[in-house]
Amino acid sequence: MHGDAAKSALKTKGSFGRIARVAAGNLLEMYDFMVFGYYAASISRAFFPSQNAFSGLMLTFMTFGAGFLMRPLGAILLGAYTDRHGRRAGLILTLELMAVGTFLLACVPNYSVIGIAAPLLVLFGRLVQGFSAGVELGAVSVYLSEIAPAGKKGFFVSWQSASQQIAVMFAASLGVYLSSALPAASMVSWGWRIPLLVGCAIVPLLFLLRLSLEETEAFQARTKRHSAAEIFASLARNWRIVTAGMMMVTLTTVLFYLITAYTPTFGSAVLHLSSRDSLVVTLLVGASNFILLPMAGALSDRIGRRPLLITFTVLAMLTAYPAMLWLVEQPSFERLLAVELWLSLLFSGYNGAMVVYLTEVVPPHLRTAGFSMAYSLATAVFGGFTPAICTWLLYVTGNRAVPGVWVSAAALIGLAGVLLVGWLTSRDKEGFA
Repeated sequence: MHGDAAKSALKTKGSFGRIARVAAGNLLEMYDFMVFGYYAASISRAFFPSQNAFSGLMLTFMTFGAGFLMRPLGAILLGAYTDRHGRRAGLILTLELMAVGTFLLACVPNYSVIGIAAPLLVLFGRLVQGFSAGVELGAVSVYLSEIAPAGKKGFFVSWQSASQQIAVMFAASLGVYLSSALPAASMVSWGWRIPLLVGCAIVPLLFLLRLSLEETEAFQARTKRHSAAEIFASLARNWRIVTAGMMMVTLTTVLFYLITAYTPTFGSAVLHLSSRDSLVVTLLVGASNFILLPMAGALSDRIGRRPLLITFTVLAMLTAYPAMLWLVEQPSFERLLAVELWLSLLFSGYNGAMVVYLTEVVPPHLRTAGFSMAYSLATAVFGGFTPAICTWLLYVTGNRAVPGVWVSAAALIGLAGVLLVGWLTSRDKEGFA
């Protein structure tokens, strides 16, 4: 037993470098998404000029959400590629595609310069990013689950989400610095492009890190490599578990995009706080997520996934709207921070158990495609459009606390998904083929 423990400890130590290298590419995907959300108002003026501020902002957030519509397609095609050719090959391809989208968003001239071509190119860049992101999270999660030592899968897989928080913190920190260093007029006209250009600059380093990855032993040990057609057919046969997985992911995606991408706009445009205050809150939320996610993943290794999943879905249903009501009664930096940190706890506690649970219930031969499809459908249908949906709900209801209703609805869907997965797995894994 002592020798087994020593081997496990040695494997864990050696795996931390692989965690850092595989998760590094995750940074670019999330960094670009965050920057787009943070500077939505400036992007709206640059590419979607309108006499109506609401219309311009909605067009921007719909473009933000359009990238998520490509995720299911990326999940199917790139997921099948990864399940057939290897985790490493899939991770390298997704990074290449993300880099293309990043470059386009950073360098497209304003509408005033090239007219309608500007928003069309921005939309194309978002679609490429969305196609790539459709499998990025799945490929990273599956890679981490397959290199994790026994009994530590939750902790290892949690770094898929935890690594994204570095992107959130870096983007928010850069935003805080730029808002201090540049006049407001300069930020609106051209300063918002600086974070995107920074994203372009780090691509070569991320690419080198991805190239240095080894293939997982679990994938190398597989005796049969299914064709793309076989994987597509198996996905269709396993539609129940994919649908249940999509329902579970709904709460994760809604909470994440609410507390990160939407917070700067909500804080400044709805609560009328300063942009700097909103970005500082986003920075602290990213730090909170970074700390809490691995803790939740490790806790799920000790007590199981389902207790955490059920607890945090119920908490989200009961507290999201009251918390938002308390915030909008007397908006302040302190109240925004308190509410966002509470939502961060709900997100981290749920997501730390949910992601690894999803890797465990999807059949191994379509693990990347199945995971990615569930995740992408939830993001495309619910999470990715959270900024746009919240903007619309605020406009039609006039209730500034209405984003809390959206979170509670997502929590209800998430709880139903957890219960449905439990039912499917309890009946001799029917539907897993």
